[in-house]
Amino acid sequence: MKDVYILAVETSCDETSIAIIKNGCDCIDLTISTQIDTHAKYGGVVPEIASRMHTESITFVLEECLTKANMKVEQMDAIAVTYAPGLMGSLLVGVEFAKTLAFVYNKPLIAVNHMAGHIYANNLVEKMQYPLLALVVSGGHSNLVLMEGDYKFKRLGSTLDDAVGECYDKVARVLGLPYPGGPNIERLAKEGIASYDLPIPLAKDDSYNFSFSGLKSQVLNLVNNEKQRGNEIRKSDLAASFQKTAIKHLINKCELAIKKESIKNMVVAGGVSANEYLRTEIQALCMKNNVKISIPPFIYCTDNAAMIGCAAYPLYLKGDFADYTLNAKSSDELF
Repeated sequence: MKDVYILAVETSCDETSIAIIKNGCDCIDLTISTQIDTHAKYGGVVPEIASRMHTESITFVLEECLTKANMKVEQMDAIAVTYAPGLMGSLLVGVEFAKTLAFVYNKPLIAVNHMAGHIYANNLVEKMQYPLLALVVSGGHSNLVLMEGDYKFKRLGSTLDDAVGECYDKVARVLGLPYPGGPNIERLAKEGIASYDLPIPLAKDDSYNFSFSGLKSQVLNLVNNEKQRGNEIRKSDLAASFQKTAIKHLINKCELAIKKESIKNMVVAGGVSANEYLRTEIQALCMKNNVKISIPPFIYCTDNAAMIGCAAYPLYLKGDFADYTLNAKSSDELF
């Protein structure tokens, strides 16, 4: 079978990214234009600014990607794009750009769910082996998903309130840390000791669900109480305590699923999978339980077009193509 080259577009939030993926597992080139410095001034992503910056940069990102790969759009077998979930304005820029490319160059158009992309990024490490357990953790998602095969998702559990990445960002604001909150908490936690007592959420619950709202409230109450007493907050220790508790909550639910579902293969996906402490703890868990674990390199954990190209490949093989009525969706549940 001949090699399949997919040009993928990702603009779901504040990263303008285009990649060329070969056979669903080989990244020929990945180009990313980040907006993080701009949004950091506002303490978070401003949707209107994000969509405008995507519009300004996407053509240049395409040109850079093709130049580095020494390829042309004519050599692509298909055009893939993130259509959901994400910021509506940002998604629309990518969707309309991909539709235009597909029309002009007469290429099949493939619509990819952003969360599928995060999972399929693991194929850039090694082809995923089914059945597997996927821990999907990001700013908007905390899910445990069982996969029996390509695009065969069964949700075992999800967050009952806040996602883990969202919780990280909110705690970061409580501690006075700049945007993006998650990486800054992780850096600060490395300087501290987990000396604050924070109860692990749902510790006695036998479901696969997560809950982070209570943990966020506990940190906020602790900070307020200490201030009222005139005590200094040891920010690095509190960051370490929060991170240890949040990750332990994830690990507990993963271990429950591993044992009850007889899991032998596991992947971690989503932006929070870039967290080094999580990676260390999940690897230790899998080693203890004789489970094969896959976590993408850091560059493929956060939003990027390479993961979209990987997730598009099984759809290409099935001939699952979109037409020019494809529209963006701010939310679209995959599992």
